[in-house]
Amino acid sequence: MRGGERVLDALCEIYPDADIFTLCHIRGSVSPSIERHRIATSFVQRLPWAATHYRQYLPLFPLAIEQFDLDPYDLVISSSHCAAKAVVPAGRARHLCYCHSPMRYAWDQFDAYFGPARVGRVASRWLYRPIMTRLARWDAATAVRVHRFVANSAHVAARIRRYYNREATVVHPPVDTIFFHPADVTPGRHFLIVSALVPYKRIELAMEACDRVGAALRIIGDGPDRRRLEARAGRTVEFLGRVDDERVRDEYRQALAVILPGEEDFGIVPVEAQACGRPAVALRRGGAVETVTDGETGVLFDDPDAGALARALDRAATLRVDPSHIRASAERFARDRHVQRMREVIDDTTAAPVGTRW
Repeated sequence: MRGGERVLDALCEIYPDADIFTLCHIRGSVSPSIERHRIATSFVQRLPWAATHYRQYLPLFPLAIEQFDLDPYDLVISSSHCAAKAVVPAGRARHLCYCHSPMRYAWDQFDAYFGPARVGRVASRWLYRPIMTRLARWDAATAVRVHRFVANSAHVAARIRRYYNREATVVHPPVDTIFFHPADVTPGRHFLIVSALVPYKRIELAMEACDRVGAALRIIGDGPDRRRLEARAGRTVEFLGRVDDERVRDEYRQALAVILPGEEDFGIVPVEAQACGRPAVALRRGGAVETVTDGETGVLFDDPDAGALARALDRAATLRVDPSHIRASAERFARDRHVQRMREVIDDTTAAPVGTRW
């Protein structure tokens, strides 16, 4: 599961009898603790190829999310990176939104998803730009439906302030530091990426940098960019696709370091790697500056280009790392700390007078 699903899993621990509403659900794609809940889906679930091509229905998300009937509930917690924060709660209800990010493609990352280089000049300007402009207006307007925002990082809290004109409480997402732990394994000389294969992740940057330094790169994950990336990859790049958590843990332990080539809202992968005693190489932007300490738990690079990343990889290859120290850094984001902090924020929110907004 990715970071959003892990937050949902932790919320299911706090509220084991809660109902779950989601635009679309693929059975078996989340943990058994989530699957045990009653899960209600929107009409998007019934559209053709929704399980694999749900992104094509993005313009329908506002209509779908607003049709959920939440009148019976006194507390609504949304886990949102796109549309979930726009649910319509009952007038007496409190709505707390755990925001992974304001809608990236509608705000500051339009070109990464729908720029001329991705979809063509005509489609970018005359089709996707008007759609995303309308979505951005809707995204900002529906922020008033949230009584309290919780951000997964200080970086996202700043974006919430910029786009929604609202403050947010920072609660970092949970990392399973019990499952992810070091082992008596000698790391290899290759680097590792664990990521959804989507444009803003900047996977091609890592491929070019590894090629420059003559290092092998292993990539775990899948997504709409996979075919394009495979076409550009050299012989030293290996795509492993989707694998189970045990395989991910083994790959963390065996890698020289994990790479985070793009700007992340939080970036759970470097923390999972650190929990396994391995360092991270990350762009000095976004959530990485909150999780990676340059020269101690990894290497940060300043410019989002292959040359800067290649120099960072060279530094990482000579970095003297203390697995126990790296592991201790990851413990700051342990699941039990996340659950405790979320309980405190929820209790504080429900204790406030009805209608209070932060």
